[in-house]
Amino acid sequence: MAVAVTHPTSPATAVRRVSARHFVRLKLRVMGNNFRGQGWRVGLFVAGVLAGLWLGGTGFFLFAAPGLADGGRYALMVASLGGGLAVLGWLLLPLVFFGVDETLDPARFALLPLPRRTLVTGLFAAAFVSVPTLAVLLALSGLVVTAGALGGWSAAAVMSVGVVAGLLLCVAGARAVTSAFATALRSRRVRDLAAVLLAVLAALLGPLQLAGVAALGDADWDRLDGVAEVVGWTPFGAPWTAGIDVAEGRAWAAPVKLLITAAAIVALLAWWSRSLESAMVGAASAGPARDRRGVAGGAVAQLFPRAVGWARRDRFGALVARDVRYWWRDARRRANLITVAVVGLFVPVMVNLGGSGFSVGAEQGFSVPDTASPVLVTVSMLFVGLLAAVTLANQFGFDGSAYAANVVAGVPGQVELRARMAAFSIYLLPMLAVISVVVAVVLGEPGWIGLMAGTLIATYGAGLAVNTFVSVLGAYSLPETSNPFALNSGAGVAKSFLTLLSMLASAVAAVPMVVAAGLLGDVWLWLALPVGAAYGLGAALLGAYLAGDVLDRRMPELLATVTPRR
Repeated sequence: MAVAVTHPTSPATAVRRVSARHFVRLKLRVMGNNFRGQGWRVGLFVAGVLAGLWLGGTGFFLFAAPGLADGGRYALMVASLGGGLAVLGWLLLPLVFFGVDETLDPARFALLPLPRRTLVTGLFAAAFVSVPTLAVLLALSGLVVTAGALGGWSAAAVMSVGVVAGLLLCVAGARAVTSAFATALRSRRVRDLAAVLLAVLAALLGPLQLAGVAALGDADWDRLDGVAEVVGWTPFGAPWTAGIDVAEGRAWAAPVKLLITAAAIVALLAWWSRSLESAMVGAASAGPARDRRGVAGGAVAQLFPRAVGWARRDRFGALVARDVRYWWRDARRRANLITVAVVGLFVPVMVNLGGSGFSVGAEQGFSVPDTASPVLVTVSMLFVGLLAAVTLANQFGFDGSAYAANVVAGVPGQVELRARMAAFSIYLLPMLAVISVVVAVVLGEPGWIGLMAGTLIATYGAGLAVNTFVSVLGAYSLPETSNPFALNSGAGVAKSFLTLLSMLASAVAAVPMVVAAGLLGDVWLWLALPVGAAYGLGAALLGAYLAGDVLDRRMPELLATVTPRR
């Protein structure tokens, strides 16, 4: 459908009919304008295209593998389950990354006199102009090779139609879900929750991968075939299995599955069309305001969360209260806390139980070898303590331009660093205690809780001392985005080097704990906790004392470094 748009500013009233191609041209023009005079953006785009081609090519060969290897048994399984995961990813990822591609944000068209159908068709067409869409198309085109190798040109032709229909389904689903949840996604709390869920998923990728590989040897392939057949009759797998059905002699199933796909696309576009108005308005209500009158302690007391109720109402206490709130509310910081929690539990268990003997079976259940030792436990806990402390390696980068308030107020460097350490430790110390208890219980050695906790605290304190210097001397700005994993261009290698350097220096400072575990034997099981706590506390205070003087001299330079550049 087209719409007439008049331009009253022209000498003669001009009328233009807006169609889908105008949205595509608009997106291409906006992309081109963003590249003008921005060499780094061109570099990022080229890198993204190359990464998309690499991922798409890898996926192409994975989906084409059953046909190239003449593995007809696995063709349906790969097409149904692999294609179903692709559709699921297109449905879920926009809930986290909504707003990244602002040219597709329906709210930008709220004031234009465009009919709803024009908006739907235009935005739908423009959504295909992206690197992810082309990468997915390239990857899933491998199914055409599989269908052609197993069933000839007819199966390949049907699969080509199915791949195109499946891509339409993916994009329609992503657009429909995004618009339907547009109002909620503009709420800070919901977006933070989405970022937290993504952080949990990212931290669990390693454990899930190892568990999946361990369970692969005991997989029931016949049962997976049944699951693949069921998924193949749903919109998640129907477009990807139509050509496989033709290749296996079930030609009657192909048109039925294509009809299922077409019906799903029409339903998604209709859902998108009805939810488009709310997406264009999109203002999320913050909910009813809470009545804070009559709260004991006055306005100052309300600024102190319960976790820091013990803090004095002075400059140090105010800084601690502020940072405690930041670590809870800032999605980027909270994502780091989740990563420490998940990896802190996963790494010690896998290291001490032995990755080679890890197994999951239907009959024997979960089984691991008994290979843990005090020295090995100490080394694994040392890594967890380093990971916890390195989160503060760019603590001023989290603040960005907001650090200017501390510079103007003239906060002493020692007070600043000690307050930041205290606020971060309010979350980390209970987390480290839980890790110690859980790992000791899983290993079947409850007497090692003191050993683990002492090593964690000592390493964590030594890491705080090192990373205070790194945060003052090697700070860098973070992009102003809701994505907690975003990093400014060109910063990856240098920042990774700083992180590795700080972890290496912290490990050297915590080596005495490993040496004591190897030399003192059972006696160290009783001494590790008090010695480790004293060692960690002393190291942290010493680091704050020394780095505080450096911070006093570098406040203006530090502010300029962490302020994002537009």
